[in-house]
Amino acid sequence: MSNEVIELKQQGNKLFSQRNYEEAISCYTKALVRDDRITTIYTNRALCYLKLELYDRVLRDCKLALEQDKLLTKAHFFMGQAYVEQGKFDEAIVCFTTAIECARVKKEHFGDDLHQALRRAKKKKLNFEEEKRMSEEVELQTLLTKLLIDDLERRKSNPEAGSEDVVEAEDPSELESKYTNHLDTLNKMFAELDDRRKKRDVPDYLCGKISFEIMKDPVTTPSGVTYERANLEEHLQRVGHFDPLTREPLKREKLIPNLAMKEVIEDFLEKNPWAEYY
Repeated sequence: MSNEVIELKQQGNKLFSQRNYEEAISCYTKALVRDDRITTIYTNRALCYLKLELYDRVLRDCKLALEQDKLLTKAHFFMGQAYVEQGKFDEAIVCFTTAIECARVKKEHFGDDLHQALRRAKKKKLNFEEEKRMSEEVELQTLLTKLLIDDLERRKSNPEAGSEDVVEAEDPSELESKYTNHLDTLNKMFAELDDRRKKRDVPDYLCGKISFEIMKDPVTTPSGVTYERANLEEHLQRVGHFDPLTREPLKREKLIPNLAMKEVIEDFLEKNPWAEYY
């Protein structure tokens, strides 16, 4: 890296810290014109584009950086954020998962940022799918209600048109009562669906304190805090031998399986299968 490129990069970093993203982009672009092999400049410029909500440009720069280094954690991370903002949640989840794996392989420390981003993407996907289902249910309820009302009006105007088995005309009041019951049953069914949907939430105590995802193998530390085993063991290996919350000294052999919590989680998942994707 030449002195000129280093200077342009440093100027870009300074401008970024001042939130002057357009000027920072200009510096990074000039640096890349002089040397287009420096992946960190691509990711720095991508972060500026992310701040400016120019998501297609974020993706472009990250892909250019990944052409040179497929294990570039920040490139996958920034791509994931851009995909989330574009509503492309499946792509975002793949990027965040890849970023976590890259950080693990390269032994990089991003705290909980990567895991939190992955969980947010999964939750946004779940919320998007829920909203889509809600819209479809409202459309279906509206259609079924209209069909019932139209059929009632048709039978009232032509009493013998309701069924081939009808021999005598139906009493208008009985017909009205019958269709009112049908509509009440229909509305009750959709109200129950809506009520169950509103209750779709995962209690915090079922989620790990590091990844914030539902625990699969909960363990308790001597401090009394419960974590997901895999996340805590990774913390002990990569960050240090201490409890992430209490900061008390902690070694792997001191972890105790929380069988009671595991039973509670399994029961919750059995009753709420949607939570597997939470």
